[in-house]
Amino acid sequence: MYTTCPKCSYERRETDTADPGTCPACGIIFSKWMKQKFSSSDSNTRHTDNTDPEKCSSIFDLFVNSVLYIEPNINPFYYYGRVIAFVLMVYIGWNFITLDFHENPFPLANSFMHRIHLVFHEAGHVIFMPFGFFMTILGGTLGQLIMPTVVLGHFLYKQNTFAATVGLWWLAHSFMDIAPYIDDALVQQLVLLGGHTGADAPGNHDWNNILVELDRLEKCNGYANLAYNFGTFLMFIAFAWGAYILFYQYKHIDKRF
Repeated sequence: MYTTCPKCSYERRETDTADPGTCPACGIIFSKWMKQKFSSSDSNTRHTDNTDPEKCSSIFDLFVNSVLYIEPNINPFYYYGRVIAFVLMVYIGWNFITLDFHENPFPLANSFMHRIHLVFHEAGHVIFMPFGFFMTILGGTLGQLIMPTVVLGHFLYKQNTFAATVGLWWLAHSFMDIAPYIDDALVQQLVLLGGHTGADAPGNHDWNNILVELDRLEKCNGYANLAYNFGTFLMFIAFAWGAYILFYQYKHIDKRF
């Protein structure tokens, strides 16, 4: 029997005739109230443990609570906007996956995504300039790979998993985008940013310079295939990840809208 009510703090008197398991003031049944209180507390503790990466008990928990996180109460307008974005990702990505970049590199070199990559490619040359000639040249490629990686990591940290899939798709496309440039290192026939080919302006072709420095110029086609295949692999992961997130987000659409 409680002498003091755990809910309203009423102190039981000798003259009270109410059942010992019930508070005379507020009428709660002590056993039920305490059971509900501790049950709610356990639930909150479990929820906190499942969503706080610092308290995850295993790598799998960390994976689930970051990469596969599903936000609650999703605005349907946001959700269907994501669906449209996903359809575009698959459509554009599939066109590049099925492309033979050895025979026809121009769809990649002239795509709108290439223009986005180009901004960070050129910025990479400047950023890595203090680290010497080789890193200045390689910095262009690093710049266009680092930026989508940063975007991917940022959205994972913010638990915006669908936006993170877009970041992964961007990174995948960036790997595919550099493949024709690597493939062209020996013949140098692609038109570069200045409007001329590498053959017309010796020393201006990044990957010719890189592979000459590494004494691997004759392996340019193999490196190009490696970059393109890795980009394709990442893109399929982005497709599968995005589909998973959208499937489970559909179950969390806020019905109040």
